[in-house]
Amino acid sequence: MTNRPVRTRIAPSPTGDPHVGTAYIALFNYVYAKQHGGQFLLRIEDTDQARARRDSEKAIMDSLHWLGLSWDEGPDVGGPCGPYRQSERRDIYEKHAFELLEKGEAYRCFCTNERLNQLRAYQKAANTPPGYDRLCRNLDREESDRRAAAGEPYVIRLKMPLEGDSVMVDQLRGQIVRSYRELDDQVLLKSDRFPTYHLANVVDDHLMGITHVIRAEEWIPSTPKHIRLYEAFGWEAPQWIHMPLLRNPDKTRSKISKRKNPVSLLFYKEYGVLPEALVNFLALMGFSFGNDVEKFTLQEMIQAFSFEKVSLGGPVFDLEKLVWLNGLYLREMSPQSLLDAVQGLWLNRGYFEKIMPLVQERMSTLTDFVDLSTFFFNCQLDYATEDGKLLVPKGRTPAEMVALFEELVEAIDGMEDYHVENL
Repeated sequence: MTNRPVRTRIAPSPTGDPHVGTAYIALFNYVYAKQHGGQFLLRIEDTDQARARRDSEKAIMDSLHWLGLSWDEGPDVGGPCGPYRQSERRDIYEKHAFELLEKGEAYRCFCTNERLNQLRAYQKAANTPPGYDRLCRNLDREESDRRAAAGEPYVIRLKMPLEGDSVMVDQLRGQIVRSYRELDDQVLLKSDRFPTYHLANVVDDHLMGITHVIRAEEWIPSTPKHIRLYEAFGWEAPQWIHMPLLRNPDKTRSKISKRKNPVSLLFYKEYGVLPEALVNFLALMGFSFGNDVEKFTLQEMIQAFSFEKVSLGGPVFDLEKLVWLNGLYLREMSPQSLLDAVQGLWLNRGYFEKIMPLVQERMSTLTDFVDLSTFFFNCQLDYATEDGKLLVPKGRTPAEMVALFEELVEAIDGMEDYHVENL
């Protein structure tokens, strides 16, 4: 790679509450860029218009600012590589998809959803690997142009090599090799002219001058497609760094999820966790400061950071340790600073606005609010009263309610966000 100024990015999708995983990856992108005198960018990947939400985008930006992970370029501050929302860059992606088509590195696929569904069903029944069978790959250009001109719907697919291996050099993991035979021809541009993640991601990273792609290890399987796109365009690829995923503190060390741990940054802010403590905690998830040091500032991390100090073992998201670390920070605060923080927590106007309509009809004087709203601030229900029947309505048995709540937990765990429309 040429010696270019370091540029990193965080590129969240605004489809729900800001996730601790987003902050975790943002932290390492921010630290690496600042350590090398480079730039840290924020890009909003909102091409999934059915799920993208502007309030989610704002919450993500507010949360990252709260943590002190502010960006040099982004949707709100602008920059030379804008726009920084993918939904505002559709013409750029379409232009680049057709560039690959003209170069012979991609092709139009006219297969209908019905045919693709039949193909998947056949592959499943035959116990063969799933994937597109490349039916349209060998259409001659004249037929492809004629069918497109006639208005027949199509997508644009990337031509993957049919033989050989894709080789990625990861700065944490070394060389990772995958056979091209395991990869099908990825859709780049959908029939509605919206790009897929893979095309938009690579085009944006190139045009925005990203030198180091620091992201979660779950993206490793997609990287051969991204490398192939860089090759097809004739572009220099960035350095690849895939960070270990945050894990639940259970026996299986499963990927962190809503069921085992709160994953919303908003939860920790409302819970009373200090931003400095949360940043420190997230840093410890993937980075060892050395000499058994566990408490350090963001600036100290920038000075000491090295990818050689990143552990590939799945970091365990231990809420008890976060609370312990937060206590250290609290006890270092001046009484006035602590008072300001506590007032900011409890005088949360947004929370009061939600409570007020629920108690207003029962109020006779302003002081009634205190008694009527106590439940919302100090809920101590005794679920063991009356032989544990508080949550068992008439006509139901405890066993039935346990089964019902288990189904409810499973349904909630599968949700991407908790807005009213989804509940």
